[in-house]
Order: sequence, then structure tokens, then C-alpha cells
Amino acid sequence: MLMLSCKQDGWLEQALGGLRYAGCAVVTDVLDDALLAQTREAMYSVQRAIRAEIGEERLGRAGELGVLRLMVRFDDHFLRFLELPAVLQIVDSSVSDTAILHLQNGLILPSFPEGEVPETFQTSFHQDFPRYLEGYLASINLFFAIDEFTEANGGTIVVPGTHQQRERPPEAYLEQNKVSVVCPAGSMLIFDSTLWHAAGANVSGKDRLAMNHQFTRSFLKPQMDYVRALGDEKVLEQPPRTQQLLGWYTRTPTSLDDYYRPPEERLYRARQG
Repeated sequence: MLMLSCKQDGWLEQALGGLRYAGCAVVTDVLDDALLAQTREAMYSVQRAIRAEIGEERLGRAGELGVLRLMVRFDDHFLRFLELPAVLQIVDSSVSDTAILHLQNGLILPSFPEGEVPETFQTSFHQDFPRYLEGYLASINLFFAIDEFTEANGGTIVVPGTHQQRERPPEAYLEQNKVSVVCPAGSMLIFDSTLWHAAGANVSGKDRLAMNHQFTRSFLKPQMDYVRALGDEKVLEQPPRTQQLLGWYTRTPTSLDDYYRPPEERLYRARQG
């Protein structure tokens, strides 16, 4: 699988080529050591906050494995990921500069003894955007390795070339052609959200931390309504580009007053240019 550094010339064009033809690519050197350390600390803090608010019973019923949803409500630190130049370059060049954040999930994948890793949706082959739109790229994922990805700690498994297919590939094909993503901490796995992939089995003896971002075309409904979740005041504190990604300019009017606002104040802005 294609792996390149965001510090090398031409990385963006090569990464977009990997996204188009293989459905995935890895870009290294995106997050520095300081940001990684801050992110690890913030993720564990958010995990404790979510457990306290939702409760272990409800989280257990969801059948998820270490997923942290709506982290930005608990810590502004995670908004920084929406300002990273490499993120914006990939998003703008693939799903356009009017794209929105479909989801931002943290992942603290716990370790289990060999043969005892529970079966969940994450550990089975799946697509994050299970829709075929005649080859139209509607959604991409940017998956950050907060810890190093190895086969032992359950690095994400991808099946290159299985994106933009009308039918699900046979299970035997997925198994025979799967690739475990091995990359250093601070890397960013880019993939077409129609690519078949799965979480690996973490048998390393310690947690593996990662963050998943999914970005879609602006007319698709996000998994989370980040504007309502954060509130107008918090969203308006962010740079305009972050406001766009959070969905500030793709809101639905709820009254005639909203609908008949002047063009510069409309909740759903027309693309400029």
C-alpha cells in the first residue's frame, strides 16, 4: 500500500492517486510528538467523561469496542484536527471545500488474549459509506494513528481496490487480499469510505489509540449535528473553515424568518465562485 510523508514534494497528488486507484494511502509525519501526547491524555479524559455521563450499561448495550463519540463537546482540543493543513488539503481536493464533518470518533482499542478478541461491527469487514453512487466520491475517511499501528496491536485492516464496487466482494476474497496497515504514530490513513476494511485484533497487551474522521459532501446528513451539540457560541469562536466543516453553513431553516434572511446570513450558503 502507498505510504509517503507529507514533508515530501508532491505528496498530495500521490495520496489522491492512491485514494482513487487503490482506495487508500498512508501519509506519515502529520502529527508531531507534542500533539500526540496531548491527544492521548485528552482521549482518556474524554473516555472517563463519557462513561460518567452515559454509564457502562448503556455503552455496553451499544456493542462498540472503545469508541469515543462527540469528543469536541468535552474538550476543544479535538477541534485542532479540523485545522491541520494536511487534512484540509485532502478534504478540499477530494470531497470539495464545502464538505462537512460526518463524524469524529476516538478509538481506544483494548487488548485481549489471543483467541478472545470479541466480534463486533468494527472487527468485521464493513464500509463506512455503504452506498454505491456510480463511482461518485461522496465520502472519505482520515484515520489517525495516535499510537503506532502494528499487526499485534490491531492496526486497521484494508482490502485495497474494493472501493466503489456495486456488490460486496466475497468473504474469501476479502480474507485473501487484506492488508494490515503498519505505520508510525502521527500517520494518517486516507481511504474512500466505500472501501472494505476492519479493525484488527489487539493482542499486544496494551491499548491502541486512534482517531477516525469522516468527511462527506455538504448535502449529506452527518452522524452528529455538531452545531446543535456545541451551540452557536462555541461554533462561532472557531475559524470560518472549521465552522464550515462543523456544518454551520449547511443548516436547515426552521422558520420563514430563517428562510428569508439576506444571502450573506442564510443558513445554507451557496458555493462561492
